[in-house]
Amino acid sequence: MDAAPRNAAEQGGAGDELSALLNEFSLDSSSTFAEVRIRATFYPKFENEESDQESRTRMIEMVSHGLATMEVTLKHSGSLFMYAGNHGGAYSKNSFGHIYTAVGVFVLGRLFREAWGREAPKMQAEFNDCLEKNRISVSMELVTAVLGDHGQRPKDYYAVITAVTEFGHGKPQFYSTPELIKFCRAWRLPTNHVWLFSTRKSATSFFTAYDTLCEEGTATPVCKVLGKIADISVPGSKDHVIVQGEILEGLVARIVSCESSVQMGVLRDFRQPSLDGGDSDLGPSLREICAANRSDEKQQIKALLENAGSSLCSDHCDRFGNSGLDAQSRNADRSVVTHFLQAHPTDYATKKLQEMIRLMKKKNLPAAFKCYWNYQKIDSFSNDNLHYKMRLMVIHVHKDSAFRRYQQEIRKNQELWPLYRGFFVDVNLFKAAELPKDSFNALPENVNGVSNSRSSTKDGLVDEDSNLMVKLKFLTYKIRTFLIRNGLSTLFKDGPSAYRTYYLRQMEIWGTSPSKQKELAKMLDEWAVYIRQECGDAQPSSSTYLTEAEPFLEQYAKRSPANRALVGAAGGLVQTDDFLAILDARRDEEGDLNKPERGAAPSS
Repeated sequence: MDAAPRNAAEQGGAGDELSALLNEFSLDSSSTFAEVRIRATFYPKFENEESDQESRTRMIEMVSHGLATMEVTLKHSGSLFMYAGNHGGAYSKNSFGHIYTAVGVFVLGRLFREAWGREAPKMQAEFNDCLEKNRISVSMELVTAVLGDHGQRPKDYYAVITAVTEFGHGKPQFYSTPELIKFCRAWRLPTNHVWLFSTRKSATSFFTAYDTLCEEGTATPVCKVLGKIADISVPGSKDHVIVQGEILEGLVARIVSCESSVQMGVLRDFRQPSLDGGDSDLGPSLREICAANRSDEKQQIKALLENAGSSLCSDHCDRFGNSGLDAQSRNADRSVVTHFLQAHPTDYATKKLQEMIRLMKKKNLPAAFKCYWNYQKIDSFSNDNLHYKMRLMVIHVHKDSAFRRYQQEIRKNQELWPLYRGFFVDVNLFKAAELPKDSFNALPENVNGVSNSRSSTKDGLVDEDSNLMVKLKFLTYKIRTFLIRNGLSTLFKDGPSAYRTYYLRQMEIWGTSPSKQKELAKMLDEWAVYIRQECGDAQPSSSTYLTEAEPFLEQYAKRSPANRALVGAAGGLVQTDDFLAILDARRDEEGDLNKPERGAAPSS
């Protein structure tokens, strides 16, 4: 056996030594085996409202026939953050080991201190132990001002749990919403606002409500209206208006089991857990730490992790390297993916991952497969045993078209695993004369006696229906994010005429009503003149654009009630009773709702 790479790392050239070791290791593929351990993943990519009519129809029909319930949650405007424990790792949508994940760990630590007070370190340690022993990752929407502006600069930094995922030897299993809420309440973690629609009347009313409010809806009127028309409403532990503000990015509607109505009815009346750390000294805030270390991102990361506490991050090697292997040399050789695909799978999960990657490469889907050395395993590297941390799938899926094309392949082969967002796995490549009998724990069709085929069901729903989701965004958010922020480069590089073409095309794609298009065009033309006068030829940063945009929008809104409604400053001026009267007027004799003109919002 050769000397461990740690010694080589101390002498320099560690990356080259590890790559050479890999090449030597993989000469004999007949005796090479692979085993994966999934660390974190999030739901598959789902459709936006521009192409959602088929999904809407399917969802309403399933609810109408008593096959499912429709669940709706708020879309808080932030970044995806996934946490799998102290040793399991912290991840963003496409990568790890950077400022985004450091901020996520810090915010998670702050949530524990707010919830548990002096008991926070103990509860953090128990939480980590729970995640790692049960192979669980927790996904959340991470909302902060320091990671860049979205539709609105939030009033506070926080996180809301959006998924809890359990990994066995088969496909990742996502907790149902009632299970997620129970999990979060046990650990005093923030949950989202949830509405359930279990009849044809209420489900159809929801989509009509969105179509009516989509152009002027903000958090207060939207939540009031949904509370009136939903069959069950369970408030979240974070009030969107208080922590983020009135500008609401959107809603997420998805199909869930009919059992959710019964379980959520019990949770609705369950008292929220108390918070013991509200009056405690929580230490420096996120903004204070980032401001104090503004000139050095590595120092920012270090300060954030130290303030989060050792219970949540005792090992910094994912960020800063180990034994001479710094962040610049952590990339493993690209041939790792080839070696992984040629190795014999030891279990069902490994086989399915190999299937997935082979298909994506064969179809040339726009995605990158990146591999990193696993620093926590670096002392065990040898010619006979190599460990890698591989970022597989949404690694980076460069275009949304990849998800759509992959979904088409699933329709042809229903045994394929879904293309998840944010897929992180540990890969162990090892040599053996034959596979140890206790290593292969699953046949392709069966894992520990549980079927893993696409025909299997969870809570009575086949996989295709359990992943049936649609994201519905509001125009007040789109104005700030897509028309203003995303249009900056066109405006500054190509001029006002090209910018006008850009924003008119966007509104046409969205199906914005003609009257609203006219109002928006007038406002955006004024914005183009304003920002060029303010900044000259220096294009504002897309991450801090609201510093320039909000003063303009504020002044514009003060001119008239119509302007206030246009830019989302109307707040609670949309009257719930007036809106419900509009819904009642649209009902036909069978109780269904006639489809309204898109964007026909009630007057403020």
